[in-house]
Amino acid sequence: MLRLPPFRYHRPATVAQAIEVMGEHAGDAMFVAGGTDLIPNMKHRLFEPGHLVALKGIEELRGVRIDDGHLRIGAAETISHVASNPEVLNRFPALADAAGHIAGPQLRNSGTIGGNLCLDTRCTYYNQTAFWREALGYCLKKDGDVCHVTRVGKKCVAAHSADTPPVLMTLDAVATLVGPDGQRSVPVRDFFVADGIVNSRRAPDEIVTELRIPLASAERKQAYAKLRVRKSIDFPLLTVAIAADLDGDGTVRSIEGVVTALGSRPHVLTGWGDVAVGRRLDDQVVDELAERAHKQCHPLENMIVDHEWRRAMVPVYVRRALEKLGAA
Repeated sequence: MLRLPPFRYHRPATVAQAIEVMGEHAGDAMFVAGGTDLIPNMKHRLFEPGHLVALKGIEELRGVRIDDGHLRIGAAETISHVASNPEVLNRFPALADAAGHIAGPQLRNSGTIGGNLCLDTRCTYYNQTAFWREALGYCLKKDGDVCHVTRVGKKCVAAHSADTPPVLMTLDAVATLVGPDGQRSVPVRDFFVADGIVNSRRAPDEIVTELRIPLASAERKQAYAKLRVRKSIDFPLLTVAIAADLDGDGTVRSIEGVVTALGSRPHVLTGWGDVAVGRRLDDQVVDELAERAHKQCHPLENMIVDHEWRRAMVPVYVRRALEKLGAA
């Protein structure tokens, strides 16, 4: 049986109180919302904080509402609520689709949209028990000094495996962060960095309080596709999010594709505008976009499934997402 390490649990009533508690235990505390990722990782001794600061009960982190030209989603809103919220379903169906494909119903009922944005990176050599990792000599991300994926260098390549961030990027979403130094806004497309150990710009003492999506982004055609071993529970082996502005006759004005689970941050597919703008999304354009995506994506051996097969699936799932977008 995997047991949790000892810790003290704090339940602040406000964001200000949560930041204060975090400051009192700096270096020995972590924020927890749904806990669907952090708690298993603690059982594996990937994190051993002496204090957990709970966020899910803070009322100011809840709610989905339209305000000042944006759909504002509180970071503590559950994944299941985001997936079923009428405003999200009507305006941003790709986000609802992505949220609805996360894990299974029980985990979606507990996990939060803010937690999914801040999800820890994953790797075959990292997400294991302490006994398993010790037998291997640990790894660069935790307690070791070597990457078992690349076998060279000092850069961790654990994969970003969250479902909603690629969609949020295509919709120009912005995250609000609050910390001891005040409040700041970070576009989701700038939220991540290429570092498998810590892959976001959020400081440990900062809280993601909400996500803001411009209502203008609802005019875009949107689509999402996910590859995984099973149809539920499993983390993605690949996700594809696409958004496009189309004229009335279907001519593309702009288009963007984002993939994830292939590297330590979501990857924006480049050159798609050169291929598609001014043309319709017919079979030829779809094939050209899929081929361009295939050339840009090079999965590593950091997941349980063969990396060459995952790469072969990139054009398959890009085509599926584009076909879904064209039918929207």
